[in-house]
Amino acid sequence: MFLMRKRLALAAMVSLIPAVVFVNTALAADRPVKKSVDFTATRFSPQLNGPTNALGKTGVVVKIKGAAIASDGTITVRATIVDSDGHPLDRLGVTTAGPVSMRFIAAYIPAGQSQYVAYTTSVLKATINDNPSQTQAANDAGGTFVTNAVGDYTYTFATKAPANFDATVTHAIGVSAQRDLSEFGTFDEWSETSNDVFNFVPNGSPVTVTRSVVTTDACNQCHNPLIGHGGSRLKVELCILCHTPQTINPDTQLTQDMKVLIHKIHMGSSLPSVKAGTPYRIWHRGQWSDFSTVVFPQDVRNCTTCHAQGATQADNWKTNPTAAACGSCHDNVNFATGANHVNLPQPNDNQCKNCHGSQATLDFDASIPGAHVIPSNSTSLPGLVTKILKVDGTAPGTTPTVTFSVTDKSGVPMDISKLASIRVILAGPNTDYGTGPGGIRVSEDPSKTAGSNGTYAYTMTNKIPAAAAGSYTVSVEARNTVTLLPGTTKATQATDAAKPMRSYFSVDQGPVTPRRQVVATEKCAACHQNLGFVHGGTRNDSQECGMCHNPMLTDGTSKQSVNMAWQIHSIHRGENLANPYVLGTTNYQEVRFPGDLRDCTKCHLSGTYRVENVGAAALVASPGGFTPTTPPISAACQGCHDDKATASHTLANTTSLGESCATCHSADAEFSVDRVHQRIF
Repeated sequence: MFLMRKRLALAAMVSLIPAVVFVNTALAADRPVKKSVDFTATRFSPQLNGPTNALGKTGVVVKIKGAAIASDGTITVRATIVDSDGHPLDRLGVTTAGPVSMRFIAAYIPAGQSQYVAYTTSVLKATINDNPSQTQAANDAGGTFVTNAVGDYTYTFATKAPANFDATVTHAIGVSAQRDLSEFGTFDEWSETSNDVFNFVPNGSPVTVTRSVVTTDACNQCHNPLIGHGGSRLKVELCILCHTPQTINPDTQLTQDMKVLIHKIHMGSSLPSVKAGTPYRIWHRGQWSDFSTVVFPQDVRNCTTCHAQGATQADNWKTNPTAAACGSCHDNVNFATGANHVNLPQPNDNQCKNCHGSQATLDFDASIPGAHVIPSNSTSLPGLVTKILKVDGTAPGTTPTVTFSVTDKSGVPMDISKLASIRVILAGPNTDYGTGPGGIRVSEDPSKTAGSNGTYAYTMTNKIPAAAAGSYTVSVEARNTVTLLPGTTKATQATDAAKPMRSYFSVDQGPVTPRRQVVATEKCAACHQNLGFVHGGTRNDSQECGMCHNPMLTDGTSKQSVNMAWQIHSIHRGENLANPYVLGTTNYQEVRFPGDLRDCTKCHLSGTYRVENVGAAALVASPGGFTPTTPPISAACQGCHDDKATASHTLANTTSLGESCATCHSADAEFSVDRVHQRIF
């Protein structure tokens, strides 16, 4: 599994493209300068595509209504632009606020082929060496607009299709529209953007051939929003009109073909070439975009994370293997000579499917799905299933007895003495684990407990604290190490981890109150697929994490808080932190979050990030911070806003009565969390 360190994989392509909106680079000195966003201007502005304000509507939505290519090759397109509420926009910004620029690209899919070739191109010269110039797909330049009505325009391309263009094949017109409201002091160049792509066949026939291998929705699982080229590219459907095999970077002579480029970016630090010492970087617009430190936030063998259902050719990754696509990740393979390809040269892609089929017979076989099996996901694993059947001895001052079962996924009882690891965890109170006079968090090994038919009754050695009150939690975690395909040359060890199971109980005969849920494992999985990449695979559930990462937990080296809210906010904030967040020897300022940090709902359940919904919470131990302890709301906020000014602000607004955060930051307040975190693109 890939740890979320260094840079989280990438975005769309900021400078060059990327990477999840940002360019990942190895050294700070190598990073391109990122344009700063003036949040003072945006905090009081409505969100993109939001409500009306004093300046008029915000947002822009572009829609291509039709396109045509005349017999002489003249390309025309009709497009409309409206604001977020559907009101037409003046392209020149005379009768409505802010001019709107529209950039168009025209491309087609040649007969018998599957990728676009752009009609609109430009010639780029190398700037750091004497490499030959390259013709690249690009926006059209020099075309003319005709106003049909306000918000309704016809654009005639300066570029013409060749005289012998094929009118029977799929053509596409792509547009990026950007509305400039800088005159009114709102937003920046990344905001007020809309894309659209229109497919058609010039002779009027229905469109039967398209290219849709990955959808924007799939990208936005992590890269929400997907942003490329300074904010003008929001849809992968537009990206593929330029990032075609015809587009070569002149300075590096590297292809910018989408399938190669994106595979390499997401593979990043795991590329064989990078491991061998050759960085993967592109010289673009006067600076290096270095992707050599990208670390994908899940196992890169999860092809279906990106190649998800919804795309017409979603199965291309397994049904259409090519040297270009496969060699983009496996870039130490020389298909011409056969090196690192079991000595079999492949001059073209004609025979790829003969060995690399779309259906696996065995794990790790030569089929595409088989070769990408993640050992811990193998269907041949026995599987571990734990259940807590009951908890006895739950009064304060007593040692609880936890009765639980362990079976494989078929229901066959498991001998826990033969497992690689099994733990019973006791934590409480559920309001905030490990805090107060009744606070506890202990982990014990029950593996020597005798059982019957997979059922075990383990009496803990630790007692429930005498001062305990309210509700507490017990949990069972288990994992095993299994050899897949034993006795073969493909024998592989895999971690077989159970989903941790919890049981909540009252220690004082009161109502049982579960631990509050703030985030969801499913939301974590959007980027991480499986949280089992941490702690040996047994903590693969977000609710489990808080039992250990409680307000009292600090790092033994840096003394930084490792309370769940503080730690996860700090890790995901990463390179945008004011101060290094170091746990052990790992500096999480290397992390680059692939989406928009202001989107609290990316991880949080609805409303749980709001200050008024924190509920009962304890002081957070923070000896490595500005103060020895930090109040709970302040601690969560300081995980991201880690500068001294913020710490001083929270300290000044906390009295013996508690924090006053809700006064200014509650849902209806002027500086509500939703308002100060509103997204500007």
